[in-house]
Amino acid sequence: MSPRRLEAVAALFMLMLFNASGAFVGINIGTGVSDLPSASDIVSTLKAMKIQHVRLVDSDHQMLVALANTGIEVMVGVPNDQLLRVGQSRPAAADWVNKNVAAYTPATNITYIAVGDEVLTSIPNAALVLVPALQFLQSALLAANLNTQVKLSSPHSMDMIPKAFPPSTATFNSTWSSVMLPYLQFLKSTGSSFMLNAQPYYSYVGGQGVFPLEYALFRSLNPNSQVADPNTNLFYTNMFDAMVDAAYNSMKAMNFTNISVIVTASGWPWRGGRNEPAADVDNALAYNTNLIRHVLNNSGTPSQPNNQASTYLFELFNEDRRAGPVSEQNWGIMFTNASAVYSLTFEDVATNNTDSPALRGMFCVANSSAAHSALKQSLDWVCGPGSANCSAIQPGQQCYKADDIVAVASYAFNDYYHRTQASGGTCNFNGTATISSMDPLQAMDHVFSQEAPALMAATLMRLLVL
Repeated sequence: MSPRRLEAVAALFMLMLFNASGAFVGINIGTGVSDLPSASDIVSTLKAMKIQHVRLVDSDHQMLVALANTGIEVMVGVPNDQLLRVGQSRPAAADWVNKNVAAYTPATNITYIAVGDEVLTSIPNAALVLVPALQFLQSALLAANLNTQVKLSSPHSMDMIPKAFPPSTATFNSTWSSVMLPYLQFLKSTGSSFMLNAQPYYSYVGGQGVFPLEYALFRSLNPNSQVADPNTNLFYTNMFDAMVDAAYNSMKAMNFTNISVIVTASGWPWRGGRNEPAADVDNALAYNTNLIRHVLNNSGTPSQPNNQASTYLFELFNEDRRAGPVSEQNWGIMFTNASAVYSLTFEDVATNNTDSPALRGMFCVANSSAAHSALKQSLDWVCGPGSANCSAIQPGQQCYKADDIVAVASYAFNDYYHRTQASGGTCNFNGTATISSMDPLQAMDHVFSQEAPALMAATLMRLLVL
């Protein structure tokens, strides 16, 4: 088989594995905390909150010891102030891996190394050593026989994408093309993910009213405030998805696809200064609750409905030593005495909290006796102004059925109903919908589960014989 065909087969296998696993929500633990609890107390907090994924901005050895034998997946970091040393010396990179990774595995479940943080936009003088640092560290992982367990990447700021909306035309800042090309080649060759720090709070505040607050907080938009990509006609119900799709399309613009996105930081400050009205407890609770629900729903984004980006919430504790306005020190969801700033759960709130008890076991489905023209009209409204998540029923996606408008409409109607019932949403749509005890998604999933393995197998066979 040619190397090109082999690469295509490997990419498809990786995509299948990526899609088969659900997305997760983890937490960031920063170091700018004056009275940071002990490592053992922090791990006790993680366990109590059922947090199974954690991102350390460094490789604190006490934390790595405390995390041993917990099963918690750990992302460690090479801080920016260590990047030059690691990126300019292969022995230094090997020493870093041996002291900060190899010494703690397998007891501590280290799965990722984040090399620097927002390097290109925060310390541009170190840009030329970013890819060498990744390559040297990869060689060290290979020598330690850890290259399959531990992946490497580097978190990027949204500032890398000067014009993120519309997502379909997003591109990386061309200033960094000479770095981004080998960087993306490295991710592709190692099966690693593109790391993105996606903070709608900054974009909302910086946008000065261009987008409504509801759009940033995952809340329903009124019919006059719908956000759509004019090039694809895809509707975006929240800013987070638009940011993630901007990253996917920026990679696509450089001819890189099938590289998954991990959001390494996303959150909302709960307190701000006098000139920071959006930074308050209500907004922080709304954003983080809805973010967790959205990620654990595995609904993907409008352009990537099958690829939900796993996300690390920013952050566990307030970092009072961070520079900047008041809001910069108040992103934490916990106080250092282990009390919560506000109530938040990392369990599957998408399943547990989306519906009222009265809705459980009840589904909004299309009326099979309704005229197809009427169903089409209702479907257009639900997927447009109604803000239902219709990504999975777009042409080419897994739940799209061109010859079964009843099934497609049922999917959209039910999504709309369960999203909006608590705020007054109904299931009627001018007589084209009705309440049922049969889950339309389950029926469509059954069809997909029967067809998908054969389709994937056929695709693989074609690639193997070509």
